Amino acid sequence: MFINLTDVLTSEDEVLTMQVETEMTEVSIGRESFRILDKTPVRFTFTNVGKNKAVIDGEAEFTFAVNCDRCLKPTEEKLTIRFSREVHSPDAVSDSYDEADTEDDDQDFMEGYQLNVEDLLNNEIMINWPRKVLCKPDCKGICMQCGKDLNTGDCGCDSFVPDPRMAVIKDIFHANKEV
Repeated sequence: MFINLTDVLTSEDEVLTMQVETEMTEVSIGRESFRILDKTPVRFTFTNVGKNKAVIDGEAEFTFAVNCDRCLKPTEEKLTIRFSREVHSPDAVSDSYDEADTEDDDQDFMEGYQLNVEDLLNNEIMINWPRKVLCKPDCKGICMQCGKDLNTGDCGCDSFVPDPRMAVIKDIFHANKEV
């Protein structure tokens, strides 16, 4: 979905507020895609802050279908995103020859005077994605030997992990052992 920002970018002190329903059904982060289970309309405020410049403020909530990073159980992750981005009109970018300004311009969600809502939201979701998604804060994960979900109970596997630095000494003891 595209929103035309011509009026906001070209008219001083122009403020535009709107809610937009997104058409997104999933989002890709890295090599994985996550299905969107629920979402709120995105609340936008577009404010002109100078010649050919505007600030985009927005807020939205999404609920994603994900797997727990420890036990791999399907779970839901609710993500609230709030953002504020400054954008420039294409005229302002072409008039500016300063290298520092063009390097800081990260407007891949703008196409001319049009705001690509899905690209902007995808960027913001990636920035706000949690490092670790857990089904519950005290998730115990799965057994590294048998793969049993440790949240349902102990599996009985030997959990002793030998120190790899002691492997040489262990070999000496096994070599001198009589059978």
